[in-house]
Amino acid sequence: MEKKIRVRFAPSPTGGLHIGGVRTVLYNYLFAKQHQGDFILRIEDTDQSRYVAGAENYIYETLKWCGLEPDESPLKGGPYSPYRQSERKKIYRDYADRLVREGYAYYAFDTPEELEAMRTNYRTASNPSPQYDHKSRMHMRNSIAIGREESERLLSSGAPYVVRIKMPDNETIHLYDMIRGQVEFNTSLVDDKVLLKADGMPTYHLAVVVDDFLMQITHAFRGEEWLPSAPVHVLLWRYLFGEENMPAWAHFPLILKPDGNGKLSKRDSDRLGIPIFAMDWRDPVSGELVPGFREKGFLKEAFVNMLAVLGWNDGTEKEIYSLGELIEIFSIERVHKAGAKFNYEKAKWFNQEWIRKISLDELSMEVRKIYQEHQLVIPDESYLRSVITLIKDRCHLLPDFFTEGKLFFEAPGNWDLEAIRPKWSMAKTDFFKNLIERFETINDWTPANLESVFKELAVSRQIKPGELQLPLRIMMVGEKTGPPVFEIAALLGKKETGNRINHLLVQTGNW
Repeated sequence: MEKKIRVRFAPSPTGGLHIGGVRTVLYNYLFAKQHQGDFILRIEDTDQSRYVAGAENYIYETLKWCGLEPDESPLKGGPYSPYRQSERKKIYRDYADRLVREGYAYYAFDTPEELEAMRTNYRTASNPSPQYDHKSRMHMRNSIAIGREESERLLSSGAPYVVRIKMPDNETIHLYDMIRGQVEFNTSLVDDKVLLKADGMPTYHLAVVVDDFLMQITHAFRGEEWLPSAPVHVLLWRYLFGEENMPAWAHFPLILKPDGNGKLSKRDSDRLGIPIFAMDWRDPVSGELVPGFREKGFLKEAFVNMLAVLGWNDGTEKEIYSLGELIEIFSIERVHKAGAKFNYEKAKWFNQEWIRKISLDELSMEVRKIYQEHQLVIPDESYLRSVITLIKDRCHLLPDFFTEGKLFFEAPGNWDLEAIRPKWSMAKTDFFKNLIERFETINDWTPANLESVFKELAVSRQIKPGELQLPLRIMMVGEKTGPPVFEIAALLGKKETGNRINHLLVQTGNW
């Protein structure tokens, strides 16, 4: 019987969730759901020195907003609880001790000063950053170099120690990656990684292997920054559980800066004014706010869609996908090997497409919240939906609905009079006074009827309609841009349209 697909996302609660992390979640989620499998969220909080209050809850909220909620997690529970590594501490020690007993790892008693001295004393032009490895380990204070008797004395005296993997010398490690194909590593180029820290907590290397085995993970998908650590993990699988039980691997490419020069980072967010987190993240210590896509005004559908195609495609020119469509057609093998440049303008394009695509019911809920935040009085649902329908093609982000739509709820605060002053005349004043009277007689208040009356009056006054439309727009909107002007007047209604024309005529009366 074929094993059930089980994938996991295992973030550290050290801050906001970068879009690269969310994309990793998305690809794991799509793969699992496509194969009727399980998606597991595991919190890797073994490095307590980097733990940030609120970061774990932020992860839950992010996945909830994106619609990528896990089947098992610290919040939801599951058959392999607990799902926080800090609550699984004893499990890891048992495996670390087993590795030492079987000769695959060793105790290292080196102090921070001794480690720093090693890095200084063994530094050469060809090796500017010496590692704790097969070359240096015999010169350090560990159970291999000092012998069993001295090691046992130090252990019984309570001397602090870590457990390090003993990397074999000059062995080739093979790994098949579902994106990159066959990958090889020479063990001589990899240092003896710490597996268990002095506080008894495991490092990522030991914990990820043990947990993936115990939680029956079938596929391990993660960012390519973990590829250099892969030989350590392959060896740990070999030593503890057998390589035949390893999950299938895939290492996703980086999300790059807009210019392609390196990984997109928080510094780029500050420098370019672009979001890099799914949601706003406020550092609880510094109070610094890093903007998120949600608060910038992105729809979750657009955010997920944008991330999906940031390093993947289905082999066609198609770019717009719902989550359901992605689950159907996603393929790990079509994830690109190279990094993907992040383009914020393209991200906004996705959002505009989704603003056009989602139902009016969904959109009106989002826009209503924005208008209420700005204390705009919405007369009724029908009016709100009419405003949204008229302006949505002009909106890239949800806050644009306020800037584009406030004119339908309150008269402009400023009027671009200079745009019409040079060509203003008494003939135009008379035209608009008469236009108000004509508008008063219209029973069927529609854009077509308003435009017809407007043009007929212009012809009768021998004024080109084009010379009058800009002043009418300034009267309605206060500026030169906006939706079709007769659509605006139709929505504003007879009374408000007349009030706005009169308001501007008062201003022009002083010229």
